Amino acid sequence: MALEPGVLLNDRYRIIKILGLGGMGSVYKAEDENLGVYVAVKENLFTSEDFSAQFRREAVILAGLKHPNLPRVTDHFVVEDQGQYLVMDYIEGEDLRQRMDRLGIISEEEVITIGAAICDALSYLGSRNPVIVHRDIKPGNVKITPQGEIYLVDFGLAKIWDTSQKTATGARAMTPGYSPPEQYGTARTDQRSDIYSLGATLYAALTSFVPEDAMSRAMGQENLTPIQQTNPKVSARLSAVIEQALEVRPSQRYQSAGELKRALLDINTEIGRDTGEYRVAPPPMIGNSTMSADPAASPAQDKIEDQRLAGVSPAGTPLRSSPANARAVPLSTGSQRNWGLILTLVIIAIVLSLVIIVLGTDLPERALAMVQPPTRTPTIEQPTMIGTPNTQDQLATMAALVEETDTPQATLPPTSTPTPSVTPTQTATSTPIPSPTATPSPTPTYLGGGLGEIAFASDRRGVPQIFLTAIRGETNEVRQLTNIPEGACQPSWSPDGERLIFISPCEQNKDEYPGSALFMIEVSQESPVPIPLPHLPAGDYDPDWSPDGNYIVFTSHQKAGYPRIYKMNMEDMSTELLSSKFAREKQPSWSPDGSQIAYVMAPFGVNEIWVMDADGSNKRRFTTSIEANNLHPDWSPLEDLLLFTQYPARLAIPYLVAGYYDEGDYTEFSIKVGPVPMREAKYSPDGLWIAFEGWPQGGDHEIIIMSSNGSNLEQVTNHPAIDFDPAWRPVQP
Repeated sequence: MALEPGVLLNDRYRIIKILGLGGMGSVYKAEDENLGVYVAVKENLFTSEDFSAQFRREAVILAGLKHPNLPRVTDHFVVEDQGQYLVMDYIEGEDLRQRMDRLGIISEEEVITIGAAICDALSYLGSRNPVIVHRDIKPGNVKITPQGEIYLVDFGLAKIWDTSQKTATGARAMTPGYSPPEQYGTARTDQRSDIYSLGATLYAALTSFVPEDAMSRAMGQENLTPIQQTNPKVSARLSAVIEQALEVRPSQRYQSAGELKRALLDINTEIGRDTGEYRVAPPPMIGNSTMSADPAASPAQDKIEDQRLAGVSPAGTPLRSSPANARAVPLSTGSQRNWGLILTLVIIAIVLSLVIIVLGTDLPERALAMVQPPTRTPTIEQPTMIGTPNTQDQLATMAALVEETDTPQATLPPTSTPTPSVTPTQTATSTPIPSPTATPSPTPTYLGGGLGEIAFASDRRGVPQIFLTAIRGETNEVRQLTNIPEGACQPSWSPDGERLIFISPCEQNKDEYPGSALFMIEVSQESPVPIPLPHLPAGDYDPDWSPDGNYIVFTSHQKAGYPRIYKMNMEDMSTELLSSKFAREKQPSWSPDGSQIAYVMAPFGVNEIWVMDADGSNKRRFTTSIEANNLHPDWSPLEDLLLFTQYPARLAIPYLVAGYYDEGDYTEFSIKVGPVPMREAKYSPDGLWIAFEGWPQGGDHEIIIMSSNGSNLEQVTNHPAIDFDPAWRPVQP
């Protein structure tokens, strides 16, 4: 949990505000009360004994750095059971990301100057003993002061390279588009890794586009778009230099920062200066302060590097369309972008309203409830950062947005049933996904009007456990199925409805569980005994049972250290890797006939739904909404339709989306209930109902059901705990 403003950290540093959020901690602006100066405090939430010892060693090394293009590390400490902290100089001004938002494309002269300054900093880091690799160079970590000075900041991921022991220490993380393929875990990182990231940063400054993801390029899925194809004004010499820095193989890049600096300065000999004297035009001043879009003003936006990482401009304009190397129109000015977006939404609303009036019930059933324009906004939340949001603030923001776009508002108290909206969000031509060879007929619901049973996870016992509840039964009894001290979640039913597979440990609802394992219980037992399934101790989660009951697909970190999809044979418990060697894939879901598996992959920096055959072959992209994060796919039993969760933008309020192909054309329908968050949905066995996790009251997360067309909303659970991971029990004969 982020530190609140006003907190006194280590009896010295008064927290002023959050500058940015990340998967491993936060960055704060604070006041050093001993010296009366502002500082930047970098937090690392890994507090194990090994990490603490490593942190202290690296902090001592970083504290010895003295270079005009690097901030000083002035302090380091560990707060037991809380986090580890680096204290650095606070650099006033704007970062390169904000400069790009303000100016658009950066001039060639400034790009060379910035590149030379950062090369000086990297050369200095490379001259240390041991060598230091920054590993997080990107526009947001290049600062420009009110005097036009250039700094490379944020050593939160810095790696100390001990050449004597041939070992590397430091947290592993990557920023898609800016990180080289070896940083994904394919090989050791070294100084050439920073050269790649600097090349990607300069590429983005010259083009306003993030280069294609290095891992996708290494796997042959994408090619680097030449700089001159996007910005023909860039000289051929500078394009060649930056593109060489972006070579996938380290041996083909510049082998040192000094070599890259010389190549840059040879393009414009007038820029050549001594170390530390590189300057660019300072940010403009407003009053007595530098015009700097302080990230702390909108901390949710800083959960990822910047808007371009998600493939969209600051106005929401796509930066890259669906085909691998297609490019979008360069960004316009901020005011033009905002008014253009508003005008577009108004026009869409008017047109769609007229369509409803004219066509009435001739509209598709999915859209009968309500049609409204999309309300997407630019930035994308990283799925690993999504936990329990500050819902009251987010609901208020979403409600304001709904009001601005002239769409209905709704709240969801336990006894009310608001009218949801089903919104067609986009249509695009792409490679169609083959329909299943056999589509099962709808299965009947229970007699007497019941809808069966749902298993779900809840922390109502202090740590998540698996529970079972009947829907519209004679009683509202909730039966606890597990009692594991480490917690349990992610239930998945066998096709006969007699067994459940789930994962443990589970301390809370999240998208990755690197320390978990798979367990199975017989639900008919009065006190089910968890049976562990064979696994390597590296994290197995996201289980999904095949329709014939013969296999389980699941995500695992085994052998690779990052998520990949495996298939387990339930007869002999043998496992088979379905993911490609370097692919990061998760959240598999079987199609109704068992011939296909939907899953999540992030080839463009945000999560997209992909589909592969059951043997792992014939992988193809399903969704085309690359400006939003798509997660948790689930197949409809009735048709070739995929339901998934979509995080549309900086508001971090998810809703449900259904996507399908019709003769090669892809269409999405968003399913919203006013500003109520909706996520991790599952179809009922007959395909007529949807269960999902929602938090209509702001704090409590409940299991809610609705009919598949978005109507007949009904709250299943009503408890102050967090209820999540719903799973419909297959109907028993």
